[in-house]
Amino acid sequence: MTFLSFMSQAMAEARAAAQRGEVPIGAVVVRAGEVIAAAGNRTRELCDPTAHAEVLAIRAACQILQSERLPECDLYVTLEPCPICAGTIAAARIKRLYFGAADPKSGGTLHGARVFSHPQCHHVPEIYDGIDAEGSEALLRAFFAARR
Repeated sequence: MTFLSFMSQAMAEARAAAQRGEVPIGAVVVRAGEVIAAAGNRTRELCDPTAHAEVLAIRAACQILQSERLPECDLYVTLEPCPICAGTIAAARIKRLYFGAADPKSGGTLHGARVFSHPQCHHVPEIYDGIDAEGSEALLRAFFAARR
């Protein structure tokens, strides 16, 4: 079986978020090789600190599939999920998590809180990191450099 990455779609969502003035993070939920939902950050637009790309994409996929759990779905996200998003990924029972850039400062999966390593975490997805990390990092660097 050949690996097919959906990180380019997540990057497109991240670029769209940057154009809206949001931190450029994008996420895509995939089931059986088909994109179910996609989103970019909208925390400022929605005045909602939980409107992270991952949370929005998972919410949309749950609505579309009419289920609070997504055990047959994969999530592609441009940046390592924070603790809020990692908790949402666990609650949704996402099968596989693919992410681009690591986030040593605010990450919640392989860095920082390491949500999936806690015994209170009821589900741990397979995790694959570094998928187009350079592209994700470059987009984030350019976004923040323009604001300094």
